[in-house]
Amino acid sequence: MIRRRRWEISENLVSPAAAMFDRRRFIATGLAAMAGSTLPLLGCNESVATVPATPDPTADLYPVPANSAFRQARALTPIADSAKFNNYFEFGSDKRIAGEAQALEIRPWEIRIEGLVEKEMTLSVDDLIRRMPLEERIYRHRCVETWAMVVPWTGFPLAELVRLARPLGSAKFLLMESFKQPKNATNQQAYWYPWPYHEGLRLDEAMNELAFLVTGAYGQPLLKQFGAPLRLALPWKYGFKSIKGLTRFRFLEKQPRTFWEKIGENEYGFWANINPRFPHDRWDQDEEWMLGTREVFATELFNGYAEEVAAMYDLEDRKFFY
Repeated sequence: MIRRRRWEISENLVSPAAAMFDRRRFIATGLAAMAGSTLPLLGCNESVATVPATPDPTADLYPVPANSAFRQARALTPIADSAKFNNYFEFGSDKRIAGEAQALEIRPWEIRIEGLVEKEMTLSVDDLIRRMPLEERIYRHRCVETWAMVVPWTGFPLAELVRLARPLGSAKFLLMESFKQPKNATNQQAYWYPWPYHEGLRLDEAMNELAFLVTGAYGQPLLKQFGAPLRLALPWKYGFKSIKGLTRFRFLEKQPRTFWEKIGENEYGFWANINPRFPHDRWDQDEEWMLGTREVFATELFNGYAEEVAAMYDLEDRKFFY
């Protein structure tokens, strides 16, 4: 018997592979559509970038094979929609920050692994990407603000990086930090925020099969507004947990405080697991709307990934859901 996850659909309902997973044709079609529309950003004349603005040293690796265990019944969100509507607080609180994000310098870029590990190390992001088993996964993404999308991410399991790090037995948590480039990411000049952006996971969460380090999307290297060159995707948690522009992984014994906890602990906690039973302090979480189509869906427990993650949490304890 084939074991089917809750978010999967029957094979006889899936679009033929030739139509669904011909990535080059898919990208070419999407970019052709973009060419017919400038898709202006609010407040500026730039068009939204849908291809990497500068050559990527790992571009030869894309597209990669799709992992058929991770697909979605919902339609993919077109890149024309997902690339022009982004949360990236380093560049401002507005969603139309794709133009501003192009100022980020993403090469050279180093990844630091430190803390409670057998041996601390520093790697170039390109060396890290080339030594990892890349695959494509189609994930739902759910923002705490109730918008959602479905994206074909390219990357590798976060568990692979944990195994590379070889954490000590005393390591119970993983703290992840983003870049700090205040000259280019102008919101980082706001000294009252605890930059750089930082997020954390319990180690069993980091080792869960769904936790995914992202290097690309839509069959190409990751766009800057998506979090290039390396970001996290945690489809069962609200989007602010999926940290962008990663530079540092630190293994710790005690639970760290995260960026948003320090700013608004009552609204944006450490766990941020999706559960429609527990509303945000200022709005309900029982529905979500899709980028592009504005179609509305009922919010599912853990964003539809409960089978894979629910055992890690007490479902009656609100602390795990904010």
